[in-house]
Amino acid sequence: MNVVILRGALSRPPESRVLRSGDVVVQYDVTVPGRDGGAAESVPVAWFAPPAGNADLEAGTEVVVVGRVRRRFFRGAAGATQSRTEVVAAKVVPARRAKAAERLVLDALAEAEEAFVAPAA
Repeated sequence: MNVVILRGALSRPPESRVLRSGDVVVQYDVTVPGRDGGAAESVPVAWFAPPAGNADLEAGTEVVVVGRVRRRFFRGAAGATQSRTEVVAAKVVPARRAKAAERLVLDALAEAEEAFVAPAA
């Protein structure tokens, strides 16, 4: 099971890119407060084929993200293999939309619970 739920603030405006395939990806950096007063953490998030308007959020906007963790490998400028761990978003909702954010989290938790209760196929 690979499920991630994040709540944090955008540390910079989203970046929208069109890939060679023609697909659109919006990239976010979400800053999540540390636990028990610890240091905040910045989490890179990629959302492929998001609905229109999801690149219009501003830096500082608090969001809720549900998705999965992915580590991808690529060739850097010097030709060396590099990697990046990021969250691939299934959905991103501004936290100010409290009901939508709550439904998003509850649906993700229910899906995770089903995976643990139901026997693996």
